[in-house]
Amino acid sequence: MRWDELAGDDCPIARTLSVIGDRWSALILRDALRGVTRFDGFQARLGCSREMVSRRLANLVEAGVLERKPYQAHPERFDYLPTDKARALGHVLMMMAQWGETWLPTPTSRPLERHHRACGHSFTPTLVCSECQAPLEPGGVDYPGAAARA
Repeated sequence: MRWDELAGDDCPIARTLSVIGDRWSALILRDALRGVTRFDGFQARLGCSREMVSRRLANLVEAGVLERKPYQAHPERFDYLPTDKARALGHVLMMMAQWGETWLPTPTSRPLERHHRACGHSFTPTLVCSECQAPLEPGGVDYPGAAARA
């Protein structure tokens, strides 16, 4: 399957990857959710080419993940602000970070501190069943019918 065909795939993972499936898009989204809003800020933090940042920002805007708001007319410049779609993807990135902390630690890495605003406690992200509230363990979920769709 070609990269540009993922957006129309029946698989929700493929469709999600069509939006944030390359490293630069995911890292731009990470930075946007941490408060970076300007092109130069993304480019400086990522250290990749201006063309790469420009293309990825355009894709994220087109997908409705970031919203472009002008902040200067001459020359024309924009803030790139997270939308509700971006904030929802923040949960995906949080679980990716948790996976990286568990399975890809480095000698100098430390787990991210996460504080739940509602209760003020530090926490470790976990997935729970919406019905019984039990933690979802690796290998503990079935996907009936998914094999037939694949």
